[in-house]
Amino acid sequence: MNSCILMAEIIKNPELRYTADNQMAVADMFVQFAPPLGSRPDDTHPTIEVVGWGNLATEIKENYKQGDRVTIEGRLEMTTFEQDGYKEKRAKLVASRIYHIATVDTLTATPMGSSTAPSSPPASSRTTNTKAPLTNEPPAFDADEDKIPF
Repeated sequence: MNSCILMAEIIKNPELRYTADNQMAVADMFVQFAPPLGSRPDDTHPTIEVVGWGNLATEIKENYKQGDRVTIEGRLEMTTFEQDGYKEKRAKLVASRIYHIATVDTLTATPMGSSTAPSSPPASSRTTNTKAPLTNEPPAFDADEDKIPF
């Protein structure tokens, strides 16, 4: 089964185009990943092309832009092409779903069209301290080891 789930950052704004034969929407964008552990600071970030088809393509174009952090579900596809007399292989991800990854900035941001900060949760949803009060009373049972019933 060919299934991938990737977390990445969009480094090129999505481009929307349509197929010539049946005018199906196709969105292309490039994403990059954090460098692998143990890599040098001057190493380049790995990148991959992401392609979305149909309704997903229009959703990608309308809702995502360069700099967004996303989780993408899809299948990995290898493309072979010839460049300068050499055959090269390149991977691309054909997306089936895409999600925004919430960041601290988006969680604390003011909702669009609002000039006030987000309100605090209602009092009924706040947690309260439910610890039992401390007392100096002895326990309700006798903890003498000779009287344990088992």
